[in-house]
Amino acid sequence: MMSEHLKPTQKTTQKLSPNRTVLARFDIQTEADLHIAVLHVQRHERLAEAFGATGVAMLATVASELGRNILKYGDAKGCLLVTWIESSPQTAPGLEIKAIDYGPGFADKEQALTDHYSTSGTLGLGLPGVARIMDALTIDSEQGSGSVVTSTMWIQRRDKKH
Repeated sequence: MMSEHLKPTQKTTQKLSPNRTVLARFDIQTEADLHIAVLHVQRHERLAEAFGATGVAMLATVASELGRNILKYGDAKGCLLVTWIESSPQTAPGLEIKAIDYGPGFADKEQALTDHYSTSGTLGLGLPGVARIMDALTIDSEQGSGSVVTSTMWIQRRDKKH
């Protein structure tokens, strides 16, 4: 079955709430799907203006890592949602990258965020790296029920001195 993508155009923007707009949704079933999602993040004008070249590179890395996890651990059944968050009295503007998969779920969410922990023989640096890159990361998962990994980067982070 061929994967269907929402094209990264104005027609794909969808308001979730007064301060959240889905910029794109990518079904991740193949490597090609993942490449399309990463390229979209890398070339999105709004992201380039808000986060600069370095920030966009970090966001593309996050999209790549989370999408690869959908392919590897989510049985290639899932999607990436890229959502713009407008500023509000409670939040600064930012970007959310959410990975939703229908795989077996996390056996141990906290251990999955530990460097070098892997259930598949990899280096075990992907998810901990995502947590370091982003300002916030949450994992919602029950074993046997899939997973939702939500990562957020706020624009103010760009002004921080490292």
